[in-house]
Amino acid sequence: MLRGRDDDLRAVDEVLKGARSGRSGVLVIYGDPGIGKTALLSHATEQAAGARVLRCTGVETEAELPFAALHQLLRPALTRVGSLPGPQAAALRGALGLGAGGGENRFVIGLATLSLLSEIAEDGPLVCLVDDAHWLDRASADALLFAARRLDAEGIALIIASRDGFHAPGLPERRLRPLAPGAAAALLRDRDPDLADAVRARVLAESGGNPLALIELPRTGAGFAPAPLPRRIQEAYGARIDALPPPTRALILVAAVEGTGDLGVVLRAAELLGAGPPAFGGAEELVTVAGGTVTFAHPLMRSAALHVASLDERLAAHRALAEVLRDEEDRRAWHLAAAALGPDEQVAAALERTAERARERQGHAAAAAALERAAELTADRVRLGGRLTEAAVAAADAGAPERAHELAERAARLVDAPRPAARLAGVRARIAFERGAVHTAHELLLSGAARVAELDPGTAGLMLVDAARNASQLGDPGLVDEATNRLHALRLRPEHGLDSAVIAVAARSESLARGPAEALPAMRPLVADAGRIEQGSYGLRLNAAFVAGLVGDFPAQQEICAALVEEFRSLGATGWLPIAYATLASAELHLNRFRGAMSDAEEGLRIALDSGQPHRTGYLEGVLAWLAAVRGDDARCAELAARCRDQFALTGIAHGTAWGEWSLAMLDLSRGRHALVLDRLEEAQAGPARHQNQAVYFAADQVEAAARTGEPGRAAEPLARFAEWAAAARLDWADAVLARCKALMSGQERHFTTALRLHGPRERPMERARTELLYGEWLRRERRKRDARTHLRTAVEIFQRLGARPWADRAAAELRAAGDSGAVPASTDGRNDLSPQELQIVRLAVTGLTNREIGARLFISPKTVGYHLYRAFPKLGVSSRVELARLDLGED
Repeated sequence: MLRGRDDDLRAVDEVLKGARSGRSGVLVIYGDPGIGKTALLSHATEQAAGARVLRCTGVETEAELPFAALHQLLRPALTRVGSLPGPQAAALRGALGLGAGGGENRFVIGLATLSLLSEIAEDGPLVCLVDDAHWLDRASADALLFAARRLDAEGIALIIASRDGFHAPGLPERRLRPLAPGAAAALLRDRDPDLADAVRARVLAESGGNPLALIELPRTGAGFAPAPLPRRIQEAYGARIDALPPPTRALILVAAVEGTGDLGVVLRAAELLGAGPPAFGGAEELVTVAGGTVTFAHPLMRSAALHVASLDERLAAHRALAEVLRDEEDRRAWHLAAAALGPDEQVAAALERTAERARERQGHAAAAAALERAAELTADRVRLGGRLTEAAVAAADAGAPERAHELAERAARLVDAPRPAARLAGVRARIAFERGAVHTAHELLLSGAARVAELDPGTAGLMLVDAARNASQLGDPGLVDEATNRLHALRLRPEHGLDSAVIAVAARSESLARGPAEALPAMRPLVADAGRIEQGSYGLRLNAAFVAGLVGDFPAQQEICAALVEEFRSLGATGWLPIAYATLASAELHLNRFRGAMSDAEEGLRIALDSGQPHRTGYLEGVLAWLAAVRGDDARCAELAARCRDQFALTGIAHGTAWGEWSLAMLDLSRGRHALVLDRLEEAQAGPARHQNQAVYFAADQVEAAARTGEPGRAAEPLARFAEWAAAARLDWADAVLARCKALMSGQERHFTTALRLHGPRERPMERARTELLYGEWLRRERRKRDARTHLRTAVEIFQRLGARPWADRAAAELRAAGDSGAVPASTDGRNDLSPQELQIVRLAVTGLTNREIGARLFISPKTVGYHLYRAFPKLGVSSRVELARLDLGED
């Protein structure tokens, strides 16, 4: 019975109840040492009758061994790995050291973890319990958190217990508080009914409601030391350990240093220290020995064992373990490093090899730790700089930019040679960009490229391409020109493979500084040749997609990015997915495929947050803000636009905030708040959006707002801006929008009819609907209500089909004002009722993919795929995949 924990017990029981009913749930329990976290996990085990239980505990000494905790959790179920899709099975085996590591992306390993847990849950409810999560190795934590965020309909309960320091954003959490006085008194009475009143009062006062303190403090006697509570408990444990016979103390120390609880290893190492045969007698309250494992009753007991031992005793224990672990190179290397008191090149080299193996298994945090420790054991200046540089790279790959920054700055004081200096400059620039210091990243890339330009022009060229790309996101023509000029000065040869990049960078520079008449003709060949760019050249292909957006060729942009997303998903190259999804969603938005754009932007945002790419979120949130504006979701639009502004304040990257300001203007435009639209877009155009491509596309909205407010003078500049771009773009849709703008400014009907003639039947239907609406409004004001009704009905139908509710409402109001008093039929398009994830799943199901294949593409479990299809079918009016395949789910 757990005293005073009724609410906490109910929270745990709710998660277990959900698993029994087929729904998954997660709970992260935080609390101080001794507060009762482990007791709640024990309660969960007791209440999990009929469910399978998997457990693991974070171990401090294994915090630098990649996937150690994940292996501990999944070990009882590893025979089922073969049932996973081939790439996932191979990735998980490689991560757990059960097969050759193939350098799989950590998201593939996370997906494999989710799939394996889902596979186990097919047999019934599954309960996964993780204790001391603050000591999990980073690779295991990443895999478990990846799975936790995607649990849905599998019937899995995941309960994690941790002290502060384990970060699980977005997951339900609960913090354990000290016991109330009544519950504390009851617990103490249960454990020590005969305690003297004075001692009882002192224990209650000193314990502060900590259950472990209530249990342990009475054993220390009346003379409590004036120290923090965890330390007092630890010292009490230490006194008990110190009173044990020397052989038992040696065994306890080796178990504490070894950390994993492997009884065989502990006994062999202790024997090297002269401990003799097993001698755990008298330590039964400190450790439990069962099933070949030795376990400390509480983490503070292990800390106490280390604290009471002398330095010489601890070093001897590490050396003994290193001797016993000769066949386990990574663990041996760490014990040798722990025993080293000064520079040791042999041990440093062993740690370097450990880091390489960790990288092969995507254990980047473990690699960073091994390289940093190797650097501490390195005397040679050149090797020290190199190891610190590689540690910084690994830390950056692990999503730890602050740690990476500190390592890189230490390396910067040591690295002199051009090639290593360029390598270091590249990682420092990457870290600076991810921390929001885009100007610093630009300067580092320029200086690094200069150092290596003569020795390795190809590497220098790639760095300059990145510099120009970063500068374009800042909207700074001068910085783009600087990088472009240096790139041209390299006189790269075809074998460097950067021809397309040079063209793309030059085109961006021209679009920023010289205007569309010169820039767009230079850009089109790159878009046309995009299909011939080498398949693995992801950055160059993304460049081509970005340039396609600049020239207004949204079908090409969508085609390039859809192929890239498919490729990245199949390869597990998730680091590239956020920017690919952002560019794809932007293309779909401009094509007015709003449902697909929302689905892809949501998925890109989720992966950006999971993969630690905050600099990508502004772009994705900006796209989502615009889509929220079109749907009429005022609160969501305002929230996302505010986030875009916050990101701009942190990073200076203008693309996201340009989307955000345009989104708010679109919301105002749909509501008829034209003066606000005009003010907002003029301010955006004068500020960070000036050199972003959104400024071209929202020019038509400025013209409409100026016309409706009766301020034609404020329409002149945006009209000229869009007209100049449209003349260079030579696209029917652009000419149609330009004609609509001219109609608004001149009041001449011929411009409206020209616009409608140029609008394609399915290309950018939102623009056609807006022209129909504005033409209908003009006709009504000209007292031609019958003609107006035709155009307004068309506008209502298109807006409804697109899910553009405020626009449909506005068109319906105009239709009623034009004399059509009949009710406007509601949209019957079931796609409007689908959530973004349901739509994404349905789109893939129509292609014939199985639930397992869809799950692998979307990083969710097959069971979740089935659940969402089950919810989507009635919304679409179908009951099976056969009927689903007959639907026309093409975008408008």
